[in-house]
Formats: sequence, structure tokens, C-alpha cells
Amino acid sequence: MTIDIDRTQRGIQSIEVGGQLLRALVHNGRPMALKDLAREADMSAAKAHPYMVSFGRLGLIEQDAISGHYLLGPLALQLGLIGLQQANPVQIATPLIDALAQRIGQTVAIAVWGDRGATIVRIAESPAAVHVAMRHGTVFSLTDTASGRLFGAYLDAAIVKQQLEAARARRKLRDREGSAKVVGMPPQPPVPAWKDFEVQLDEVRRHGISRSEGEIVPGVNAMSAPVFDHTGAIKLAITAIGAAGIFDSRWNGELAKALKACADAVSQRLGAPRR
Repeated sequence: MTIDIDRTQRGIQSIEVGGQLLRALVHNGRPMALKDLAREADMSAAKAHPYMVSFGRLGLIEQDAISGHYLLGPLALQLGLIGLQQANPVQIATPLIDALAQRIGQTVAIAVWGDRGATIVRIAESPAAVHVAMRHGTVFSLTDTASGRLFGAYLDAAIVKQQLEAARARRKLRDREGSAKVVGMPPQPPVPAWKDFEVQLDEVRRHGISRSEGEIVPGVNAMSAPVFDHTGAIKLAITAIGAAGIFDSRWNGELAKALKACADAVSQRLGAPRR
């Protein structure tokens, strides 16, 4: 049973009305004059002023002594910092990927950056009877997968270069031992040089999303969108995977837009700056 809090709990309308002024201040991200704040909150300046006086007494806002513009106060900053400390990216993203999988009809996973690379920590299976399955704990290849390249595009270059060299060493070892020759599987391409890999990473950053088309398993595509925290650092990859015939891998297709919207919603909860 789902409980609608808005319907079952009684609120205080004046607080909700005044809250629109705080929302306007946060949304604009800069000090604002009273008349501009009031306009954004769809009220008169005369109505807005008493709210700002009370917010000032609480420390939620403060007023510049020279310009008279309003900005967030010390209490608002403390609340924001505490909220960021309490925010758990995976916990925030998990219910969203369940809804996303139902909407796009593909399996969706959350990946975090681990010691060996991008690693699956949550999975929401596609509602379709036939779908591509993923497993918790799977580590995505840095160079051959959408999730791997996504982290490669947004992590510190020194970390990515170190992982690239580790991937090259592992690939050489597998090739030497013959373990990469699996019946029915195409031979894996060599690990690219850094300058070639940088071209791929630039493409990811340019589109704000990463994709893979049949690179690991023929006929299976994937796309991955980044989640950022309040410092602008990548925290998660939200990745969709599915059969090529029913998987829209266009850079600006509906699936890409849905992935970006989901990732942006999580980033917003983490206080990420607008991109």
C-alpha cells in the first residue's frame, strides 16, 4: 500500500508559501533583490517582505548591507552540508532505476567505481519476457563498455591511466594463456593507447552520455549516464542494457533522454552544480 503524505498529513500553508521564496533563491543561485524574489515566487514584494524578515531571524537568509540583496544564511548552509553528508547516492538512485526499467523496457543497473573499475551494485530487470540479464558484482571493462568509458571520461586522468595500464596487462595475460578464446565469442580488441582512448572519452563528455554497441556481446547494446555529487565528481553510472533490435542507442534518442533525466534527478538530490 502506498501512502500519500500530502493527503494524509496536514501542513501549514504559510510555511509552504514562504518556502517558495527560498526555492527561488536556491534556483537562481545568486543574491537577489526583494522584488525579483517576489516575482519568482508569484507574490507581491509587500507580501514577501515579512517572510524574509522571519527567515533572517532564523538564519535561513541574510541581507547584504550594501546592495540590500538577499542570500542564503548560515542555517541554510548548515542544513545543506548536513543533507549532503547524509545523502547516499545508491539509496537515492535505487527506486528511480526500478521506475526507469519499467518505462524504457530495458534492464537498468547502478555501477560505482571500485578497485577494479566500474562495478554493478544494483539491478532493475526489464519487464520484458526476454531481456539481457546482469549480475551484481560484475566489473565492466574500462575500454569496451559504456559504463567503463563513462567513468573514464569523468574521473581524474591519473586514475584512468592507471586502470588503462592494468587493463592492458590483464588483456595480455589472458591472450597469452588462451583464456580469451571462447567458442562463439569474437576476439576482444587490444586495449587502446591513451591518446586513442582520449578521443573516445571526449565523445562521451561531448554527448554527456556513453554508449556501447555490440562490443562485448554481439547484438547487445548499452548506454550509461553519469551521476555527480555537489563537488561535480562522478559518483554513479546509471546503465541500460538490451538487445540491439529493440534498444535505441541514438545519442539523442528517447532512451538516452530518459537515462539522462534519471541521472540528473539523482545528481540534483546530491547537490550537483548544473551542467
